[in-house]
Amino acid sequence: MADKTVEALGELSKAMETIHRVRGHLYSAHQLVGGADLTLDHVVKLMREAGHLEVADRIERELLGRNLLPGRWTFQIVEEFDDGYYAAFQEIEQDAREKLAGGRRHIFEAEMKERRRTHGMPGHEATP
Repeated sequence: MADKTVEALGELSKAMETIHRVRGHLYSAHQLVGGADLTLDHVVKLMREAGHLEVADRIERELLGRNLLPGRWTFQIVEEFDDGYYAAFQEIEQDAREKLAGGRRHIFEAEMKERRRTHGMPGHEATP
């Protein structure tokens, strides 16, 4: 396989790995925002018990259950990302690997491993 093709597929794989991380961060945001929203239930209760009814009412009215983006809770953002951009990126990356590398993954890294390992040294074996 041509070096430029290996390099291009390596960069595409690197970009895909970055998108996997983005997806993880979106799920983290989803869980953090959901947790914060559920904590507001306790905050409202404590504010009421402390006699701060106006503050409790405002939190309950304006924050509890509020959309993160117009019309969307975080689960909807995650679903749209998964079904749209993420799915398209995965399909295109896989298609490129199938067409250009017979479906093999991490060719760039495999070549790098072969260049960087010390042949015959324990812990530097080519394969398991």
